[in-house]
Amino acid sequence: MALFSHRKGIRPARKALQRESIDDDLRNMLWSGLKIAIWDHWIGTFEEARAVESIVREIWINYFKRPVDAIPAFDGNNAPPAYMIIRQHFLAGEWWQVYDFIEFVVKVAPEQWAQRLREISNSFLESENAAYRIIDDQIVEITDEHEIEAIETALDKDVELSREHLSRALELLSDRKQPDYRNSIKESISAVESVCQLLTGMPKATLGDCIRALKTKESLHSAFEQALLKLYGYTSDEGGIRHALTEDSVCPSYADAKFMLVTSAAFVNFILAKAAELEIDMEE
Repeated sequence: MALFSHRKGIRPARKALQRESIDDDLRNMLWSGLKIAIWDHWIGTFEEARAVESIVREIWINYFKRPVDAIPAFDGNNAPPAYMIIRQHFLAGEWWQVYDFIEFVVKVAPEQWAQRLREISNSFLESENAAYRIIDDQIVEITDEHEIEAIETALDKDVELSREHLSRALELLSDRKQPDYRNSIKESISAVESVCQLLTGMPKATLGDCIRALKTKESLHSAFEQALLKLYGYTSDEGGIRHALTEDSVCPSYADAKFMLVTSAAFVNFILAKAAELEIDMEE
């Protein structure tokens, strides 16, 4: 929404990218998202109030690491109540503590509440030009909506093994303390191979096997076929991602791992869509 001050050039219409930082506007908006999606349920039904108290218990034990018998009432007369302690932590914490906290709540909240929190938070993150988005139950440094959609679509597919590999790749990529880009790429390509194995019925099927299986039903453009095979070679040839570290080994970066995750997710989506179009039976 372009306000008067934006149109007149008094304030910039779009903020600079918020990476490894968070301004007061975004912090306050994210807290409001938590309140709307999670905390306001405390004044709902008895079951909802119990669910909120269960989340607080998880926060106390596994996030704050405080004694369970020291949890105050959520919003009682005792000063300060648990709600105000959590609020103070969130509003006064470092930028990464804000994201840690939201990620933790997404993991422990009931799925319907967690999904609402993801939607609200991502809307605020986008509007305030943050460098991060919530995908599945991880906060990831990724902003392109097409990339996010590719990953989320693949994670929603009913292929358990592929979903596990992609989820693990996302987790390794988004670990802010010890990101593991090499193993993230391995997990991404393993997600592709799991779908290839499912399509071909071969326990050790590779990308090439999968392409050959598809070509028995429908031709593929040679350039497209070669692009897919070269992508696989990036991880599998000598000195590649899957081999032991040597002087000639590839040392992947965040950009490499993100590209591989997005591309692998897109390929999983392509294989499953193609299989459906060609009426290829794929059962785990």
